[in-house]
Amino acid sequence: MNAARISTLEQTFTQQIQANIGIIRKVIQLYVDDPDDRRDLQQEILYQAWRSFPSFNGLSKFSTWLYKVSLNTVFTFRRRATRVPTVALGPAQDHLPASDDQGSGNAERLYDAIRQLAEAERAVIILHLDGYSNDEIADIAGLTKNNVAVKLHRIKNELINRLKG
Repeated sequence: MNAARISTLEQTFTQQIQANIGIIRKVIQLYVDDPDDRRDLQQEILYQAWRSFPSFNGLSKFSTWLYKVSLNTVFTFRRRATRVPTVALGPAQDHLPASDDQGSGNAERLYDAIRQLAEAERAVIILHLDGYSNDEIADIAGLTKNNVAVKLHRIKNELINRLKG
């Protein structure tokens, strides 16, 4: 690759990451509780995204592709982790709405309930909450569209039950 191509690639990548950094933070917040691991994992996701960026073909949105890279990196990290994770996570701040206290409290309760779900279920519901279609979720999560619909139905019911109790 020539220097001009690399410079353009870096600039495009940086702009896309800046526009979508919330995706990385949200995924990390939902899957990792240790602050040091979070920092390390953010760097690892950025590295993996940069390494894979030249092969990004634009057939999907950049945000869809970044979710997939982020989730795969987190799942790999968690499989490799030998330490036992702590039980509770702190409040999610990067992606919660900045509304009144009650609204923010409700959002925090929702994210706490989401953190209690299995890894794959967390990925499906957070993508759904971010407005991704079932087709896009299926592509990112490696599921069928019908499987996504069934999972979403079950996850929503489980979250309703957790939030009631």
